[in-house]
Amino acid sequence: MSSTEKQVFSLKQVVQSIQKTIEERYSTNYWVKAEMHKMNRYPSGHAFPELVQKEEGKIVAQITGTIWKQQLERINEAFINVVKEPLQDGKTLLLLVKINYHPTFGLTLQILDIDPSYSLGELQREREETLKKLASLQLINRNQSKEFPLLPKRVAIISGDSSKGLSDFYQVLQENPYQYFFETTLFEAYIQGDLAVNSIVNALERIKENIHLFDVVVIVRGGGAEVGMTCYNHFELCKSIASFPIPVLTGIGHSTNLTVAEMVAYRNAITPTKLAEFLVMTFREFDLEIEKLMKQLSLESERLLATKHLKLIAQANGLTQVVQKRVRNAKERFLSLQFQVQHQSRSQLVKHQQTIENQETRLKPQVQFFLEKEAQKLLQLEEKVHFLDPIHVLKRGYSITRIKGKAIDENVLIPVDAELETQTVQGTILSKITSVSRNS
Repeated sequence: MSSTEKQVFSLKQVVQSIQKTIEERYSTNYWVKAEMHKMNRYPSGHAFPELVQKEEGKIVAQITGTIWKQQLERINEAFINVVKEPLQDGKTLLLLVKINYHPTFGLTLQILDIDPSYSLGELQREREETLKKLASLQLINRNQSKEFPLLPKRVAIISGDSSKGLSDFYQVLQENPYQYFFETTLFEAYIQGDLAVNSIVNALERIKENIHLFDVVVIVRGGGAEVGMTCYNHFELCKSIASFPIPVLTGIGHSTNLTVAEMVAYRNAITPTKLAEFLVMTFREFDLEIEKLMKQLSLESERLLATKHLKLIAQANGLTQVVQKRVRNAKERFLSLQFQVQHQSRSQLVKHQQTIENQETRLKPQVQFFLEKEAQKLLQLEEKVHFLDPIHVLKRGYSITRIKGKAIDENVLIPVDAELETQTVQGTILSKITSVSRNS
């Protein structure tokens, strides 16, 4: 072959050579750890998942896988039995693969089996990582430290509208034998699988917008199967539950190991039915406590009344004795005072009588002297009065002139033609005024 001649291969030769080389080089099966980025399951039942490896959030390796229908059904059944989850996007898996190269379809990894125990370990690691993060934020017991309402009447429910667990929950609340009434509001959400995390978190946010309308939140899921529970170990969902401002209760039908969501919730129940029974019994216990207190109050009231009655009787008897004693004492004091008054009265009478006699003896001559002196004054006054008597004045030559019975003085008007009455010692003279001459 000359140096100028080129060796030319057909594409088929090249790909067949690659196929042969790979078959010879990679003749055995290999365990490969990879993330199933996208399942890509077709109606035929076959799946062609996109397998990737990420470092710091970036894809650093990528290849297409192949799972034939029968193998997929077997692998998925085994995966569900162990992991309690179906194969789904975003899971890191340990795959038993055969490296295949097809001239038409290219390089693929034929998935022969998946080790579910590895995935179970990954889920456990995720669970522990979530717990570690919550502990670092001091959120593990945050919701459990909330004060539980005395009567959790207003219940916000997060569940799927068609969930059997929801219907069981409603039935227990509505048919409780004590006829307690609950106000329930449903916030629909996906409650299992990949979509559940964001769906439940969004429902919690909607409840928080009207938090004053609710006493508790319940997350219910039923049906008996434990498939799709890994979402309840997701950090964001568990963080939302742990930090929620009112108690969050779970009844998600999980009977084995608790999920992190159940651990951080205020209370968890194995089923929605048990959770509803807990709410009913909260009312019942309050009811029984009220009945107990009412009975205690009645008994205590009767006891107090009986005690007060006996005490009142004792006080009445004591009061009677006290009154009788005080009456006797008062009577004795009265008699004593009466004797004292009588004795002192006699003594005072004798004393005052003696004083009066002494005063009489002392005053008698003074009174006699006073009376004689006053009698002398009366005689003198009598002589003066006798001297001033009008008869005596008339005898001395004087007369008294009157007009209309009034003696004439400076205030009496003397009219002309008036009749005068003049009284003398010899008699009364009547005269008529012809003229009046006034003194200057």
